Amino acid sequence: MLNYLKVILIFCLVTTIAFSQKYDSLNLKSKYIPKIVTISDSSILFNSKKHLAENDTLQQAKLNIGGYVSTYFSYYDDDTEQNGFVQFPTMAARNKQFGLNMALIDVQYVSKNIRSNLGIHFGDIPQSVWSKQYNVIQEANAGVKLIKHLWLDAGFFRSHIGVESSQPRENITSSMTLVNFYEPYFLAGMKLTYEVNSKLSVQVNSFNSLNSFADNNKNKFVGTSIVYQPTSNLSLTYNFITGTETPDSITIKQQRYYNNFYLTYTSAKFLMAAEANYGLQTHSLKSDLTKNASLYSGLIVLKYQALKKFALYGREEFFSDYNQILTGTTSIGKSVYGTTAGFEYKPFAKVSLSIEGRLLQSENLIFVQGNKVTNYRNELIFCIDVWF
Repeated sequence: MLNYLKVILIFCLVTTIAFSQKYDSLNLKSKYIPKIVTISDSSILFNSKKHLAENDTLQQAKLNIGGYVSTYFSYYDDDTEQNGFVQFPTMAARNKQFGLNMALIDVQYVSKNIRSNLGIHFGDIPQSVWSKQYNVIQEANAGVKLIKHLWLDAGFFRSHIGVESSQPRENITSSMTLVNFYEPYFLAGMKLTYEVNSKLSVQVNSFNSLNSFADNNKNKFVGTSIVYQPTSNLSLTYNFITGTETPDSITIKQQRYYNNFYLTYTSAKFLMAAEANYGLQTHSLKSDLTKNASLYSGLIVLKYQALKKFALYGREEFFSDYNQILTGTTSIGKSVYGTTAGFEYKPFAKVSLSIEGRLLQSENLIFVQGNKVTNYRNELIFCIDVWF
């Protein structure tokens, strides 16, 4: 399957370039022939993340082509491993090793009435947390404008839930909080997005499942998303999703309701993001399975641009899932707290070097250090990101 995807991708690129060059040589221009450009600096976190429709005034189609490589070295004093990865793996998933977070080839086609995205990725992130069935596909979706400001998109998507992204370059930190570790990374389904005005967009969506491109039962997750950007510096996002992961063979369904809210703020010197979550699932209370159980979590992260190329950052996180709705067989107790601190150096616009330390503390003894079991883990991560 991987070879087929490579052939298809290369064929599409070569064909598009050939046609574009042919039209240019004849001095002909068409709004349907894409202008080929490299993808601009990526920062979803501080760019009204993921929802706003394309500009209806776009006159010529564009084919954006990008590449991205994220590498790391990490140290964890927790010896717990599964399939070669640390506990709660996402970024910097291998202990005491040099590793590859991600190598990504990204292609985006945008015109006035249609759009599509294709992302092919390799590395530890897709190996540790991505779909096993479609491991190399980060996203693959297509959209059409139904009427002015109203878009319908379908296919495989990166998740819109949570302020942190599965691409390290789009985050302030080089690690991911437990808050976002247990939120979905990818979704398969359909989105209907309406841009009310330049400050507000509303979306309704439906997906097969959470963190599974293929459905595991006959039920679908449905939800809504609202993005409000009152100023160029401030953005507020609310996401709601509900559905059940219970197999069809089980009569009693555990319906999940998940609320996700985050805001981002930017200024000349500061970047700030905050997230709060509340979830409820029916028939899930440990002490009485006839009753509902809840979970809640949050984070706040701040970055200070001390110099033009040098920045400091810090993050606090909190996660509570006593009834193990999301954590499954891992019993963290009532809560886990985390503190992260680090600095970033950007010698060039699309090159980032960062070093950060993190302390995770749980109520239960879930970490292993040599011959002892403890409730805390220390982390150290060095990361280099380059993209175009």
